[in-house]
Amino acid sequence: MADDIPETAPTKSSSAMWGGRFSAGPSAVMEAINASIDVDQRMADQDIDGSLAHSRMLAATGVISSEDAAAIQRGLEQVRSEIHAGDFPWSKALEDVHMNVEARLKAIIGEPAGRLHTARSRNDQVATDFRLWLRDACDRIDAMLAAYQTALVQQAETHADQVMPGFTHLQTAQPVSLGHHLLSYVEVAQRDRGRFADARKRLNESPLGCAALAGTAFPIDREMTAKALGFDRPMANSLDGVAARDFALEVLSAAAICAVNLSRFAEEIVLWCTRRFGFATLSDAWSTGSSIMPQKRNPDAAELVRAKPGRIIGSLTGLLTVVKGLPLAYSKDLQEDKAPVFQAIDDLELALLSMAGMAADLTFFPAALEEAAGEAYSDATDLADYVVRELGKPFRDAHHISGSIVKLAEAKGVPLSLLPLADMQSVEPAIDDSVFSVLSARASMSSRTSFGGTSPVRVREQVAVWKDRLGC
Repeated sequence: MADDIPETAPTKSSSAMWGGRFSAGPSAVMEAINASIDVDQRMADQDIDGSLAHSRMLAATGVISSEDAAAIQRGLEQVRSEIHAGDFPWSKALEDVHMNVEARLKAIIGEPAGRLHTARSRNDQVATDFRLWLRDACDRIDAMLAAYQTALVQQAETHADQVMPGFTHLQTAQPVSLGHHLLSYVEVAQRDRGRFADARKRLNESPLGCAALAGTAFPIDREMTAKALGFDRPMANSLDGVAARDFALEVLSAAAICAVNLSRFAEEIVLWCTRRFGFATLSDAWSTGSSIMPQKRNPDAAELVRAKPGRIIGSLTGLLTVVKGLPLAYSKDLQEDKAPVFQAIDDLELALLSMAGMAADLTFFPAALEEAAGEAYSDATDLADYVVRELGKPFRDAHHISGSIVKLAEAKGVPLSLLPLADMQSVEPAIDDSVFSVLSARASMSSRTSFGGTSPVRVREQVAVWKDRLGC
């Protein structure tokens, strides 16, 4: 059948790629729903790489002649050049990237092109292309996450000594270092990198040679093609090779989690840039204005990153729904696997580029951060710790003492540091004036010297660790 591939679109009577069984061509609607070329043409490089490896293997095993293999390889590289130059004649009538490439190859080299599809099917071909594409995507995303981490680490180093409020329930809780806060997202991004690395490792097996579903009777060398394409090994079960899409689900899952993590920082950027917080600002490069309100300065990039998880989680949910009831081995439903994956990866890559840019661009307002860090009795825990450490009280008793003193300070409308010592002693007589050494936001931040704590000493240590890991 493959020897009859036309140079242009198939006739109305049937598709020369698969139409020997048919006496009439598909309806226009059938052609429209069946075609995937608008989506899968972005896998053209991977398709050509797989075909090059397959043709070399066919020649090495004597399935095709070395002359035919050389012609195929020469023709495929010409096809690649045409695609990169934007001169390739994509045809919806040829359904997908595989048929388009093969038809153009036939137009270039003639009869030898028909031998390329020996011992393979579009089923294992598309599974191979998809794994190669996702492997490349995982590598790109890893590099983007590393760039995002680098921007955060550089900001953390600059602001290791800057105190800011730490929040729980979005209520001021305890003072922390701004550098410490930023480094928390570096840790998160590292876990995201680990999820993509794990997904990449599991998907890096070659379906090529599984053919339609049962393997092939030709004496092929699947180890050779797997090695040529950078796979760790050929897949051991031909049914699994063509039917599996859990590798795509795993990448989408990693993408959804990563997008959610980016969204959390994006939300903080939105809050920090409001006048109500006044902690930071973004430059014109990452801000937009209003068509009606001249004074507006909107952190739209952060807001759009905050929205991306909705699309990416939708892609994951959509693909889960597509594959949930499919029997082995291949069903046409699987043609719907690539659109959500491509869209999700596009969205995530744009979000990562935006977050790295904004992380590097943020300008912080130290006075506002420090003032906010000292609000809402954020040093109350330090007072309780003082009572434990200096007076030997159990922490539960110290907690009650500190809470009672906070109540007195609230009634007088003063911070703990300005509450008269006599008022504190009315709650706990053993307190002396040494207590005032712990009653400031900066003292609170600096006292948290445990491993993983917010003390600037610990923050600078972690900055050094991350600079070494990231090579920045």
